[in-house]
Parts: sequence; structure tokens; C-alpha cells
Amino acid sequence: MHVPDGFIDAPTSAVTGVVAAGALAVSLRGARRELDERTAPLAGLVAAFIFAVQMLNFPVAAGTSGHLLGGALAAILVGPYTGVLCVSVVLLMQGVLFADGGLTALGVNITDMALVTTVVSYAVFRALLAVLPRGRRSVTVASFVAALLSVPAAAVAFTLVYAVGGTTDVSMGKVATAMIGVHVLIGVGEAVITALTVGAVIAVRPDLVHGARGLRQRLRLRVDGELVDAPVGAPAPAARASRRGLWAGGLAASVVLAGFVSFYASANPDGLEKVAHDKGIDTKEKEHASAGSPLAGYGVEDVSDQRLSGGLAGVIGVGVTVVAGSTVFWAVRRRRGEDASPVDSGL
Repeated sequence: MHVPDGFIDAPTSAVTGVVAAGALAVSLRGARRELDERTAPLAGLVAAFIFAVQMLNFPVAAGTSGHLLGGALAAILVGPYTGVLCVSVVLLMQGVLFADGGLTALGVNITDMALVTTVVSYAVFRALLAVLPRGRRSVTVASFVAALLSVPAAAVAFTLVYAVGGTTDVSMGKVATAMIGVHVLIGVGEAVITALTVGAVIAVRPDLVHGARGLRQRLRLRVDGELVDAPVGAPAPAARASRRGLWAGGLAASVVLAGFVSFYASANPDGLEKVAHDKGIDTKEKEHASAGSPLAGYGVEDVSDQRLSGGLAGVIGVGVTVVAGSTVFWAVRRRRGEDASPVDSGL
């Protein structure tokens, strides 16, 4: 879904750039309410994890692959406003360092992959929680459905943008059919990854999952072989993992995925690349402005061993993303603290 330079004309790219900038401004303000001293470190980790998993293309059809978009995962774990920022940080790192996703198309990519996926998935997620039984299992189920629907929604959004500002004369009906069809399949993979990740975090630290807030089940105790409601005010069971342990474990998993598992990812073109080639959309693609980056193409320049080159690039990407993301989210959290501090009235 990373749109390269040349697919969308300059006026449309400029408009989507304005939309993306507005979304980021709103998200920065909204993230102040979502982030605190517990969740700010998790948000940086979520961005790094999304970067790592996006390197793991999985086959979805003959000659086509897909990868995580991450909007649903981020929104459910750290909140929709922070989720937009998480995916945007990833897209910026990918575009600038790895020549993945055009720089002139950055507004298109943020609007499509960060804004649309997050808004659609979180709206579906909250709607499902409103009708499902209250509990952790409902959060996981709602995560699956929300992630599943967010990917074809992004495909529809790209098709609409291309219908307005596409640089080639192609049948939009055929483009829409191809884009939605392949991205429904990719959505299944997105849903599985999202549900497994959300379920894993809920199992050890449900208090850190934004989408699970307010759904904590009342503590029940076993008395004489029967489960009874605990008295009001009874201490909650201790978390199974410390925040530091969860962060370290998540970072280690991200490094392993990007540095080692990514070598075994599918080499087939992803959904957009496949549709663009089959429908002639890619005939106007332009060379990436960061094509000369030493990390372009997810490899390290002058490292001849393909496995080592890709692994090093992945590890560097995880490191840069977690640092950039954590810096942004700590700054947002600090700004929240300043806004909440008492105001000197001068009396």
C-alpha cells in the first residue's frame, strides 16, 4: 500500500498533504489525553513493532503478497490519536531511510495507511465492543474484525484518490475490483496478526491496552470450591509482567522479526505493486528521492551478503523507529504535563 512517487499528480498530492498535516495536528493534540507515563513508552515500541512486522510479507494469492498496515493494532493498543502518529512515524522512517513510499506521496500514504485504517478500525472496534459481552475475549474478537475491515477500506481510499489524481488513464472499475479483492485477502493476515498481538498484551498487561479500558471484569475468588464476587475494594491480581519487561520483550521480538525472520518473507510484489503492474498504473512511477540512501531497498550499502545486509537494515530500522517514536511520544506526554500544571494567576 506504500504509494510511490509519480502515481498521483502534484495537485492531489498537495491536497492529501494538507489533509495529512491536519490529521497529525489533531492527533498530536488528542494524544496528550491518551498518553501517560505508562503508555508513552509502549507507543514508541508499537511503532517499532509495526515497522518490523511490515517487513514480513506473506503470500496471499498467486504471485502476490501482503504485509501488516498496523493502523488497527496501534489504535487498539495505544489509542486512535496516538495510533495515527505511530503509523506516520513508521511511514516517515520508511520513506526517508529506506526509499519505501514516495516522499511527494507521503501525504497520500499517511492519509491512506495511517488515518483511514485507524479511523475505520477504531470505529468498528468500539461498535463491536458496545454489543459484545464485556471481557478480554471480546476485545480480541473485535480487534480481528476491525483489522480485517481496515485493509480493504484503505484500498477503497487509494482507489478514490487515484480516480481524482491518477497519472495514467486506466479503468477505475478494474482497479477498484483488483485492489479491493486482493486487500480483502491481505486483511485476513492483518486481522490474525492484530488479534494475536492484542491478545498477547492483554494476557500480561491488560491495563496497558487502550481498547480494553473500562472492560476489566470484577475479581472473583474461589470459596469452598465456588467462584464468588470479591468484596468491593479487594486488591486486583498483580500484573504478570512489568512495564519494563514488556517493553524489553517487545523490542527483542521486533529485532528478531526485522533482523532474522524478514529474510524468509515472501519476495512477491505486494497488493498495490501487483495491481499497479497489471493495470499499467506503474508506467508513470518516478525514481525515489531517497534512492541513494545507504539503506534503500531494506539493505545496507556495501554489504554483499544479502541475509546480513537485510538483517542489519531491519535492526537499524527498528532502532531508529523506536528512538524517533519514543522521542515524539515523550514530548507529547511532557506537553500534557505542562498543560495540566497549575496556571500562575499573578495574584
